[in-house]
Order: sequence, then C-alpha cells, then structure tokens
Amino acid sequence: MTGTTRNFGVSSVGASPEPHRAEAGRLAALADRRASGAPDLAGKTVLLIHPAWHSCGSHQVFVSQARAYRSLGARVLSLAIADSPGAVQGSRAHKVYAAATPDLAADARFYSGMPLARVPRLAFLNAARLWLHGNFAAILVESTTLAPIPAALRAETKIDFIHCNHFFCMPAAMAMKQRHGAPVALDTHDLQARQYALRNESGWTVPPRAKFDAMLAIELAELGKADVLLHLNNEEAASFKMLLPSSRHELVYPATPPVAVGAGGPDFIIVASANYANFLGVVWFLEEVLPLAPNVAVKIIGNIDREFRARAPALFKRHAALFSGRIEDLDAAYANAAAVLLPTTEGHGISIKTIEALSSGAPLIATPHAFRGMQIEPAQLRNVALATEPARFAAALTRAHASRHAPAADRASSDTRRAYEAHFGFNAYRAALARVAASLLGL
Repeated sequence: MTGTTRNFGVSSVGASPEPHRAEAGRLAALADRRASGAPDLAGKTVLLIHPAWHSCGSHQVFVSQARAYRSLGARVLSLAIADSPGAVQGSRAHKVYAAATPDLAADARFYSGMPLARVPRLAFLNAARLWLHGNFAAILVESTTLAPIPAALRAETKIDFIHCNHFFCMPAAMAMKQRHGAPVALDTHDLQARQYALRNESGWTVPPRAKFDAMLAIELAELGKADVLLHLNNEEAASFKMLLPSSRHELVYPATPPVAVGAGGPDFIIVASANYANFLGVVWFLEEVLPLAPNVAVKIIGNIDREFRARAPALFKRHAALFSGRIEDLDAAYANAAAVLLPTTEGHGISIKTIEALSSGAPLIATPHAFRGMQIEPAQLRNVALATEPARFAAALTRAHASRHAPAADRASSDTRRAYEAHFGFNAYRAALARVAASLLGL
C-alpha cells in the first residue's frame, strides 16, 4: 500500500513518515502513465473530493480515481469530508480514517468536518429537524456546507479540475470552483434518495417520515450544479438521464483494485461493509440459508458487525463467532477462500464487493441481484453458482463444502477473473476519466 501521511489533512505536499511508500506510489503512477495511451494531464492539478469513508466499496473507487489521475501525469489532491458534526481535523474520527486509508495515494491529502461550534446555526438546526424525520439528504448537504476548507488547501494557487463524489460533497466542490474556475465532474454513486428511503423503512424516525421526493429534490439540486455527471452502472445512468435531461451524463464503470489471486483454501467468506442493504442480505443468509447448511463454517468479514450490534443484537449474539470484523489483509482472506458468498437481497447500483469478488477468481455462490447494473451474464460464468431461494443457496453451499479439498482450478484464468479484467480493469477506467477531463479542459 502507498500514500501514508502522518500530518494528513494539514501537511504540506508530500509530508510522510515512510518515504519509501510515497516513492513506491510515485513509481507505480509513472509506470501506469507510460503504459497508457490516454491524454496526458501533466502539469494539471486534480482535486478529489469525497466522504471520509473507509472499509467500503466507495473507498475503493476513490483509490482508483487517485491512481488514474496520477498515472495520467496530474498532481492529485484529496479532500475527505466527514459526515458527522464534530469529526474535525485532528479528531479521533480523523485519526481512525487516516489509519484505515494508507492505500489512497495522493500528492497531498486534506480532511475536514463540521465543527460542533456550528451546530447552533439556524440552517443546521433546520436540517437536523428534517433529519429527525429521516431526511438524510438535507443534513448531509448542510454538514458539508459548514465544514471549512482546510487552510493548506485554500493556499493552493492552481486547481485545474475537480472530481467530486456524492451529491452532498458538492458544497465543497462549488466553493473550490468559485476560487479556481475549475470544471466539476460529479460521481453520483447511485441514486442516494432511494438508499435513504430504504434505510427509513426499518430505522427510527419522528413521524411523519421524510418523503422520497423531498430527499430526491435536494439530491438533484446539487447534481445539477456539476459540469458532467459520472455514473457507475447502467441502471443509474438511465435514471439520472431521465431526471436531469439537460445535464451531461457519462457511464464510467468503476475500476475496483483487484484482490490477489490465491490458490484457495477451506474458508467460506462473506465480505460486507456497514450499510443497510448489506445488513439485510446477511440477515437473510443467517436466518434462512445457514440453518439449511448447519455444518458449514462461514466467516463474515468487514465492519458489517457494527450494523448487527446496533440493529439486531440478539441475532448478532447467536452468531457472534462468525463475525471477524474489519481485517487488515483482505487479500489473504480471498486467497484462502473455498468460495465467496454474495447473499445480496437489496440495494441499488453496482456492487463494488461483487466486482472485488470477481477479481479474486474464486468460486462464487450468489444471488442474481449481486450482479445488478453490470453488463455481465453471471449464469454464463462457470465458477458462479446462482440461487434466489434459500434452499438452493444452501444446497450450492453444501456442495462446495463437500468438495472443498478437491484440486482447485487456476483462478487467474477463471471466468470471473476474465470478466473482471474485461469490464472493470484499470486501463479502461483511466481512459474514460482521461476522456472526460480532456473534454472539460479543452485538451
């Protein structure tokens, strides 16, 4: 991994306690650039703006963005914005985020969040009132609006291009556009109002519950400010083209960094970050699938355990031994897997964890919904077992468990690995971003 920065968020460019890691990142970017036939962005400065999230699929997209722009010769800045008041520069949340994201290799990294001292402001209090009714869109936009641009980032003399992620980070993007006149590309990361509505279905809110249309209006207002909207999957692109017909839209599949291909081992793993759609899928697996395959030991990896502790403590207690939490070496987990399980029952937009699983080359046992938004026919992949019903999923799991000690096929040449390389490889992603940036910069 590259790009660790001790003074993350306040440092001058390149400050690092481990120069060999920074140099390794620079050399990797140079190698990528030499291998690329895409337009050259040498001499340009690109600012990435994104939520301060880690241990999730979105973070892997941010990592790929930084790598792509650096490989094109650009100087890359990263501004991570916390989505909770009080998670400011130097806070515990900042330190946890910095420690968890050494793989985001940028020339300078910055961090900001809304100070608690700004909570009494009327605009935030109004947004907080809406949040009590389940309107996440309003409070996220206002939290970003009240997060200060770090002084070191304000001191930058030239920013040529801004790549923003998620609609609620747009207040920061527009503030920087006003300073530098730089065009803004916005990665939409699915229609977020749908995600909030799904979250509200089982979450606690003060009646009356926030309406989908109200949250969508806030989202669309921010999206409409961008010079171009980037969409990660087919369904998302179609939805936003209909909702914002006057905006420019580009379909850009994400380049999720591949996990290392291993020889396989005895483990059956589920990898899931802490979000509600993942929670529902793992609940389905634990309550409806696993009882039908009681002799199979499963490892549930990732910070999804947080969701279970909060939403289903009794269920978590019954299956606590299965939860590994966040681990440092995810490559090793995939390499040692007999099969990767994708019990996806809900969610919109492309699944980064599915792309990651494809890259491993391991056998997959999955619901069809895990492949949503992809131009892939999973039934045609020989190392994928598809199942919608719990009994069929359990039967596939039982068969895989019975044959776990059989000689493994070469995962580097498996159907899933080939599908990953064809659709989600880094070269295609870099070329797409280069094309968008060049068109906005007049190159």
